[in-house]
Amino acid sequence: MKKIFPILLLAFVSLFVFSCKDDDEDFDTYSQSRDVVGSFTSANNYAFSQGINIQGTDVVLVYRSAGGAWQQIPKTTYLDTPSATARKFDYNFVFDSQEVQIRIDDNNFSLSSMSAGEVNQYLQNQRFRIVLVPASQSKSTNSVDHSDYNAVVKYYHIDESKIKTYKVN
Repeated sequence: MKKIFPILLLAFVSLFVFSCKDDDEDFDTYSQSRDVVGSFTSANNYAFSQGINIQGTDVVLVYRSAGGAWQQIPKTTYLDTPSATARKFDYNFVFDSQEVQIRIDDNNFSLSSMSAGEVNQYLQNQRFRIVLVPASQSKSTNSVDHSDYNAVVKYYHIDESKIKTYKVN
């Protein structure tokens, strides 16, 4: 009995040592990303949607392609020099567990008054990158600056070569 007791004690202690691993990594969930290209028109009320499938606690980040870089939205865009009377609008988004709606909010002026050049630059064939981050990975939200797309890609290990593009309209 004296020979078996130390072996049983060692087995019992090792059970707790190996089962108490202190890391929060969740290997069955991962970040996802996709590109959405669409045009904002009066016919679609200056909005378009992309289907997603997330849990209610997950995080959705949306970035707009702007001059070779990714710009986090919501974002105010000024067509004139920024001032109290400037013509401006916001790229914005709302989401639920089934879809992301990307839209333009224009409380300042009518988008139909934009010039053809402005329409081509700001409304036609706009590319947005939607990044879905599972709640298990977003626990430490202070660990990454979500406004910095490159930091987000690095932090959440997003493989940009696998991002699919969807045309929505």
